[in-house]
Amino acid sequence: MATTAELFEEPFVADEYIERLVWRTPGGGSRGGPEAFDPKRLLEEFVNHIQELQIMDERIQRKVEKLEQQCQKEAKEFARKVQDLQKSNQVAFQHFQELDEHISYVATKVCHLGDQLEGVNTPRQRAVEAQKLMKYFNEFLDGELKSDVFTNSEKIKEAADIIQKLHLIAQELPFDRFSEVKSKIASKYHDLECQLIQEFTGAQRRGEISRMREVAAVLLHFKGYSHCVDVYIKQCQEGAYLRNDIFEDAAILCQRVNKQVGDIFSNPETVLAKLIQNVFEIKLQSFVKDQLEECRKSDAEQYLKSLYDLYTRTTNLSSKLMEFNLGTDKQTFLSKLIKSIFISYLENYIEVETGYLKSRSAMILQRYYDSKNHQKRSIGTGGIQDLKERIRQRTNLPLGPSIDTHGETFLSQEVVVNLLQETKQAFERCHRLSDPSDLPRNAFRIFTILVEFLCIEHIDYALETGLAGIPSSDSRNANLYFLDVVHQANTIFHLFDKQFNDHLMPLISSSPKLSECLQKKKEIIEQMEMKLDTGIDRTLNCMIGQMKHILAAEQKKTDFKPEDENNVLIQYTNACVKVCAYVRKQVEKIKNSMDGKNVDTVLMELGVRFHRLIYEHLQQYSYSCMGGMLAICDVAEYRKCAKDFKIPLVLQLFDTLHALCNLLVVNPDNLKQVCSGEQLANLDKNILHSFVQLRADYRSARLARHFS
Repeated sequence: MATTAELFEEPFVADEYIERLVWRTPGGGSRGGPEAFDPKRLLEEFVNHIQELQIMDERIQRKVEKLEQQCQKEAKEFARKVQDLQKSNQVAFQHFQELDEHISYVATKVCHLGDQLEGVNTPRQRAVEAQKLMKYFNEFLDGELKSDVFTNSEKIKEAADIIQKLHLIAQELPFDRFSEVKSKIASKYHDLECQLIQEFTGAQRRGEISRMREVAAVLLHFKGYSHCVDVYIKQCQEGAYLRNDIFEDAAILCQRVNKQVGDIFSNPETVLAKLIQNVFEIKLQSFVKDQLEECRKSDAEQYLKSLYDLYTRTTNLSSKLMEFNLGTDKQTFLSKLIKSIFISYLENYIEVETGYLKSRSAMILQRYYDSKNHQKRSIGTGGIQDLKERIRQRTNLPLGPSIDTHGETFLSQEVVVNLLQETKQAFERCHRLSDPSDLPRNAFRIFTILVEFLCIEHIDYALETGLAGIPSSDSRNANLYFLDVVHQANTIFHLFDKQFNDHLMPLISSSPKLSECLQKKKEIIEQMEMKLDTGIDRTLNCMIGQMKHILAAEQKKTDFKPEDENNVLIQYTNACVKVCAYVRKQVEKIKNSMDGKNVDTVLMELGVRFHRLIYEHLQQYSYSCMGGMLAICDVAEYRKCAKDFKIPLVLQLFDTLHALCNLLVVNPDNLKQVCSGEQLANLDKNILHSFVQLRADYRSARLARHFS
């Protein structure tokens, strides 16, 4: 059995158990062993081992049953002990309840006895205290203070308590009989009060916080307590303002006092609030007045900058003080202090702001025009000017003499940046210094000044001057500067629009002034776009006029009907070369002067007019066969020039024109076939006929017969 037990190992694996049994059995090896394999012997060993295992199992089972019986017996014993303990616990709990009731009964008796003793002792103590007060009162009545409490300086605290009570009693006595003693008590009251304040002052200078706390507690019941607080506040500020920044000094002072005031006074929030009020109403108000009064009437720019800076620093100081305990409504308290300092300056702030902004803007503009040696001309307003504007919009005719601007646009980004910078600063000051209820209205006033000087006095004036400087369409060698005006006006208006969104919108976004500002901006945009459109249209007319002059001067009738048909050496005419060069230059100028869809719109309009000009120009000549080929070459060059427009409609027009020019050279027998081609099939027959009529051989019966 011992051998069998040795074969068990943890963890138990049946296969390994059989292997170990086989190897321990003589004759159980399969090969290479000292004995040959003997299956009978191995079977016999297995049978014996199984019997041993059965015997072992029976023995273990008996042992398990014995242990289970023992466990059940011990469980019953344990349950019995638990029941006994529960019974004992119930008995103990009942005893505890009885003891608790008894203790409560005794405590009630003791409290009742204490109340009785207190009821007896309190009147006795009052009587003793009253007796002492009568004794001290008699000393004042006799005129000689003998008690140690009045003569010993170390007992000033006890003397203060007594004299404070005597002072209250004396106030109830009739004046005619006790006037003398009342004056003596009042005198002693005043003397002790002064001594306590002096003691407090000395302790503060020595930095004795505990002594300051004791004296302040005594003075709390005296009338001079507020004077004690005043002395504390005054001494706190001694040597506190040594830096150049009074606001930083004030913040450091309040932080320092906030840390110690709770250790001295029983009402620290009231004392700290009084200190802050003293700082604002005396130190800061005096400092602000000194800074602003000297430049209030003489230098508006410096006055506004100083006012903005001082108000900002004061509100920043107020924000730092908000972290302190100043009572229930510290926000209102600090706001009132700030208002008391700046109210006289904020009442008329917007008048000063708008007055300065107008004068400053006018000076910036005048300085610019002076640098150009330009005297601004009057644009004019009223009925006559409105009538001229309507006529110009409908007829596109120049009204009045043309002005030679010598290429000057009278627009300056430097001027615009200066105006926008001044207005940006005005908006910032307006946001900070305006009352919330007045903010949208004040911001609108600043916006109207910006519109007046930037949009009307500068941009609109430049547009009017630019319009007046556009020559008539029949002028020769005209210099066209209006596109430069367009380019600069667009750039400037983008800057204006950015300031509108970045600085004005946040100030008016939630007020009725928003719609008013948007409407005013819309009117300004429409007015400027109208003048820009008029100027661009007249400029395009001038461009077409210049092309007409080039064609009239350079194009000869012999170009398309040469005397010697066999001796034509040019690829295209000189007029075509010059016109294309001119057009390419103007296209590049338009692309550089505009942006977005405006470029395509203007180029399309120029392209259409350019096509109409060439179309009408070609209609003026008669073409021989060689001349027709040259005309086709010219149109091909014009079409190549039209590709620079990058406008599909313009290119399509010139493609069609090129196809029409083929009618000038095509064999008469093929005319109908060409006319029914893809590019010419949709054209009016009269247009086709008009081009065929330009052929030099049109009158021949053969050609007329083929085309009819």
